[in-house]
Amino acid sequence: MRAERRIDYIEIPVTDPAIARDFFAALMGWEFHDFGPDYISFRDGRLDGGFRRSENPAPATGVLLVFFSKDLERDRDRVIELGASISQDIFEFPGGRRFHFVDPLGNEYAIWGALENK
Repeated sequence: MRAERRIDYIEIPVTDPAIARDFFAALMGWEFHDFGPDYISFRDGRLDGGFRRSENPAPATGVLLVFFSKDLERDRDRVIELGASISQDIFEFPGGRRFHFVDPLGNEYAIWGALENK
C-alpha cells in the first residue's frame, strides 16, 4: 500500500529520455523501464519517477532534485566524467556540503553529503 501525503512519483522533462537514462544508470545505478522513445520510468530503490520527452529541459529556477552521497568528491568527479558540468562547486551549509551540476541535457541537480562524510 502506498503511503498518503508523501511524494510518490517524480517526472522530469528532458529533451532525450535515452540520454537521461544512460546518464543516471551510470551515475546512480537506477532501474529503468522504457515506454518507447518519449518516456522512460526509473526506480531508485525508494522512489519512482520518469523522464518524459520535452522540447526544453526543466528551467533552472524550477524544483531542484537533491541526491545524497557519502562521497561528494567521488560523485563530483563522476558527473564530470559522464558529461555533466558543475554549476556550483562543493560548498558547506549548516549540516552538510553539496554541489550542483547540469546534466548533458541541461537539467540542474544537486548532490549533498553530511559534514561527517567529509
